[in-house]
Amino acid sequence: MKASEVIWFNGEIVPWEAARVHVLAHALHYGSSVFEGIRTYATPPGPAVFCLDDHLRRLYDSCRITRMTPPYAPELLRDAILTVVARNGHQSCYIRPVVFRGMGSLNVDPRKSPIEVAVATIEWGRYLGEEALEQGVDVMVSSWRRMAPDTHPGMAKIGGNYVNSSFVAMEAADNGFAEGIALDTQGYVSEGSGENIFLVRDGTVYTPPLASSILPGVTRKVVMTLCADLGIPVREAQMPREMLYVADEIFFSGTAAEITPVRSVDRIPVGAGRRGPITTQILEEFFGIAEGQRPDRHGWLTPIRAAAVRTASS
Repeated sequence: MKASEVIWFNGEIVPWEAARVHVLAHALHYGSSVFEGIRTYATPPGPAVFCLDDHLRRLYDSCRITRMTPPYAPELLRDAILTVVARNGHQSCYIRPVVFRGMGSLNVDPRKSPIEVAVATIEWGRYLGEEALEQGVDVMVSSWRRMAPDTHPGMAKIGGNYVNSSFVAMEAADNGFAEGIALDTQGYVSEGSGENIFLVRDGTVYTPPLASSILPGVTRKVVMTLCADLGIPVREAQMPREMLYVADEIFFSGTAAEITPVRSVDRIPVGAGRRGPITTQILEEFFGIAEGQRPDRHGWLTPIRAAAVRTASS
């Protein structure tokens, strides 16, 4: 990870190396944090943040679910994100806002520990590799299941939930795969370790519903909107594991993964074993809008304007 110049930390811009957390922070011991992953894309007029307001809404939804009210209004955090991107001089970057419980008590009940907030930005390329967009990736169905609805709140992007994701990702890597696909507690397809999943069968796009213990992905919502724009039927449906083996196309979606085709599942080729035509349509439309080559008809881009750069640098 290449260090950036500054981080926004508890209301102040501080040097990268000065953004420190105490070793007894509650989040370090119990996973009491919520976070977002957001991307800035280089566009012809300048850098622009993709789906910023949708990400902020999900962040504050996650905070509400975890009984962790941030000490800053969404508008202030929005400005902080734009300022940090501008101050660090990024043309494209990954943005990580995080709200967490700091040092106060080691009681399992987190409410005796203070709430802290940070916004960091880093340069980060393709999450699953530069060649993944063209060639697709090889994945496996993980032996690790997603959480039951009465154990962890899957709708919230909570740091502690990602222990499960880590096990899915490690198992896949140890077995020579780029990623793992987790099933839900009923054995239906859920999602990847850090991505939502879509499959195509006979011209219709399918994706698991919220009831399959998935995170309500911002990019997932974008994909479903693009399908409607392109006249591609899309359905939320519970899917048995074997649907993965007979799909014509499969792709992941996510802020980090963007739109990544799947080439094989459990060493069974998906369709023709390469990126399919519907995935290609969606991928090209997604990047066309995100990178400013096609009209931003849904208002997904928030420019880092010159005025913001001047304000951030002053």
